Amino acid sequence: MPLYKTDKARFFAGLLIIILIYSLYYIYFVEYYLYFDENNDVIKTPRIIRQIIRFTTTIVVYLIGTIHLGKLKDSWMSSLWHLVHISGLCILTSLGLFDLLITDIGHKLKTFCISVQEILISPVLYVAMGLLNSSLNKSNNTELTDSGSKN
Repeated sequence: MPLYKTDKARFFAGLLIIILIYSLYYIYFVEYYLYFDENNDVIKTPRIIRQIIRFTTTIVVYLIGTIHLGKLKDSWMSSLWHLVHISGLCILTSLGLFDLLITDIGHKLKTFCISVQEILISPVLYVAMGLLNSSLNKSNNTELTDSGSKN
């Protein structure tokens, strides 16, 4: 018995899980550090722990997208998902290792890393891929219908 009866249900289940992870990440991790960075009332978590939390969150979102998009009929969505995430993870990993092992990276590079990570964990990428898939499927269906009526 399959868990999902349609691709649409699979897509929305993946979206719901990604939204949940994204929300929990911002509520329990990002907001906590933004609030306490201003007050300096709390002992700071070591940088490596913060990077591990960020990296783990990104990997979890990547795996959820891989599971939910990889089973859809259109395999290009899965390929695009892999391309975007693996290239983003390579960027983040190389800059993170440079930051940990060699020297601190500058503020602009840290901001760039935060932006790349935001793109990778945000449900916006997942939704954009779904909308693109939907619009391409509609245009393919109308082309097939139009060519069938001309014959």
